[in-house]
Amino acid sequence: MSWMFLRDLLSGVNKYSTGIGRIWLAVIVIFHLLVYMVAAEHVWKDEQKEFECNIRQPGCENVCFDYFFPISQVRLWALQLIMVSTPSLLVVLHVAYREGREKRHRKKLYVSPGAMDGGLWYTYLISLIVKTGFEIGFLVLFYKLYDGFSVPYLVKCGLKPCPNTVDCFISKPTEKTIFTFFLVITSCLCIVLNFTELSFLVLKCFIKCCLQKYSKKLKSSVCECHNLSYVKSGEIGGPPLLQNHNSGLAISTAQRPEAKLHCDT
Repeated sequence: MSWMFLRDLLSGVNKYSTGIGRIWLAVIVIFHLLVYMVAAEHVWKDEQKEFECNIRQPGCENVCFDYFFPISQVRLWALQLIMVSTPSLLVVLHVAYREGREKRHRKKLYVSPGAMDGGLWYTYLISLIVKTGFEIGFLVLFYKLYDGFSVPYLVKCGLKPCPNTVDCFISKPTEKTIFTFFLVITSCLCIVLNFTELSFLVLKCFIKCCLQKYSKKLKSSVCECHNLSYVKSGEIGGPPLLQNHNSGLAISTAQRPEAKLHCDT
């Protein structure tokens, strides 16, 4: 399988990510993708051929191997890598949608199609949640399928067509255990990075909303102060009153349209 397309996809998402997202991408590419391609895939290359039982009963080894390894560990890691990388495609598609919308309307609708605001912010947030869910889900699945993260060197099998309980030996258990723990630690690091980035985005949005509300409240209070000062100036030593001959009402020159105070709220 060629992983170049997945690498190019992640690289395309990189320019729309935050700083923490770029760290996540580096961890995925270096400690997950490259390690899988260079080393892990070769360690599990002939695992079924190297799985041996101390009996030559036809079909016994196949049944026992299928029982203890319902899904190949290395293929499960490959599936995990694809699934946790795919949600990033949502961000790329959303940016492409923005760019296509600007081309259709032939005008600039966004400050930048890749700016983290509006709907793109929600899309990025959803992609983070989905990626984190996949990471946690695959770790739990791996633990349940293989009864832990360590690979034993000996398993006992009593399934038919085995005539009795037989001992079966797994090839390179120590090496497989080391790679398994390495990939588990990498997944845990990715989960921490995703949670950190998620918290950062939510906190940043919360602070931005609070600042906007405070700014509006501040402008409103300044406007009220200015109106109050104009009212007081009209009561004590303020502008002279003008008589409206039609209605018989006295109005201040401060209340004329040309002297009206405008407040930007």
